[in-house]
Amino acid sequence: GSRSAQGTTLLKSIQATTGEALPYEFHHATEQEINQACEAASQAFKTYRHTTPEQRAVFLENIADELDALGTDFLEIVSQETALPLARLQGERARTSGQMRLFAKVLRRGDFLGARIDTALPERQPLPRPDLRQIKIGVGPVAVFGASNFPLAFSTAGGDTASALAAGCSVVVKAHSGHMA
Repeated sequence: GSRSAQGTTLLKSIQATTGEALPYEFHHATEQEINQACEAASQAFKTYRHTTPEQRAVFLENIADELDALGTDFLEIVSQETALPLARLQGERARTSGQMRLFAKVLRRGDFLGARIDTALPERQPLPRPDLRQIKIGVGPVAVFGASNFPLAFSTAGGDTASALAAGCSVVVKAHSGHMA
């Protein structure tokens, strides 16, 4: 995918405590842009689903590291848009990056696959049982919609995104209109 701003409707970021406009503007996505994002996610899934659990674990850890590396400017913007105190947002950022690292650990353990093998029983009566094998796999792109009450941990970078990426699914996110920046 690539960045696109074809929509003519501008969405302005708002200071939650005063209602004043912040200097962040976003274009409302057009139907064509949404379709392009979904098609890009569909194409990405074809490749991403074949990554190894270790590759996905490293990817999730890199996301966590990048979230942790964002400075106080990031948290101040979130605070302006949500009126949440910086201390709460520091904890929420830690929780968000912690979710990414937790899913990386789950990937390395491998038990998330739920692998099951029921061997054939050709002599079973009244009918033989075939060899049955089961494993959990990602089924396709996932849409994640930003939450208002937890702008990080349960929003576009939170647990839904982490679990989808861990499962091998590509993700399309839609930011919450209350905290777009």
